[in-house]
Amino acid sequence: MTPAATEVGPKDPVQILTPDGQRLPHEIYDAYLGDVDEDMLRGFYRDMALTRRFDQEATALQRQGQLCLWVPLRGQEAAQIGSGRATRPSDYIFPTYREHGVALTRDVSFSEMLRLFRGISGGGWDPRENNFHMYTMVLAAQLPHAAGYGMALAMEQRGWDAERLAAEGNAVVAYFGDGSSTEGETHESMVFANSFNAPVVYFCQNNQWAISVPFEVQSKVPLVERAAGYGMPGIRVDGNDVLAVLAVTRWALEHARSGKGPVFIEADTYRLGAHTTADDPTKYRMSEEEAAWAPRDPLIRLETYLRENNIVDDAFFEQLAKDADQMAATVREDAMAFPVPPLAKSFEQVYAEAHPLIQEELAWHLQYEAGFADSGDNA
Repeated sequence: MTPAATEVGPKDPVQILTPDGQRLPHEIYDAYLGDVDEDMLRGFYRDMALTRRFDQEATALQRQGQLCLWVPLRGQEAAQIGSGRATRPSDYIFPTYREHGVALTRDVSFSEMLRLFRGISGGGWDPRENNFHMYTMVLAAQLPHAAGYGMALAMEQRGWDAERLAAEGNAVVAYFGDGSSTEGETHESMVFANSFNAPVVYFCQNNQWAISVPFEVQSKVPLVERAAGYGMPGIRVDGNDVLAVLAVTRWALEHARSGKGPVFIEADTYRLGAHTTADDPTKYRMSEEEAAWAPRDPLIRLETYLRENNIVDDAFFEQLAKDADQMAATVREDAMAFPVPPLAKSFEQVYAEAHPLIQEELAWHLQYEAGFADSGDNA
């Protein structure tokens, strides 16, 4: 059964776990949760808790002047862990700048991720090792790349039968936010992906705010309704429900891999903190709104379910807290130990080969640097 908008209802997000932690049956998506056992549920909670603790530590590092900027994700953990855990290692992911939880599911080192935000690297990890692309700081710039990668996969997998596609077929997941939904690259990417039947899952985390712009200014209707205009299925899901996100993303990836083309997912969630550490959300949104979303916190929701079904005990949370603190301490130690490359190094990264203009600018820079007295001479 295909969960088209007429079946699921764009104004009725798919939900498996209610905000008070009750498990709901679903005629379509229960089939995609058959392997979810107690160990996996504990793993989902652990993933989300570690991601949140990393986010807290990175925020603290920025406030202490050790990072140039940080992009928090508090409140969006279920959308990221659920979708990330739905992928295969061979699928390729194009993130924005906030997918720290997805990075965890791809075994990208939290420490290495801080190289970018510490201002000492343009990336921090090799995307070929984990099929997890570099963070994209420009809104929606990664979406045409995702369409192109998906088109290449479609060409590579052309002629495969259904059995081989199901077993070996790969797909692309492209993440973006509600703010990026109004960028031209988003529209262009979806047109190309659908025109060429590219196996791309467009995963929009609608966290209700594009920095200081509320969602109702971005769109007068749920974003998922735009999918019909591109001719692709659109599914709206409760983005704070890790099980619903897992099931919906698994269905979408299955659809894309089978050669049926792209899928659009709108995950309704909420950014509980600031857009970045350069932002002050108290200037543009009311505390009452934040208080209304607080009970829908994805960690609280899953913890309630785990406790009520005797899947975890206090010892689980005590050990997890210790593990999270140890992880955070390691991340801080690693980040502080990263060597800072000389500014001249950045001139080598503009072009693949030497360029006369860049060489001229490098010479000017080195001459400029040499004009400063060495601090040791003035001691």
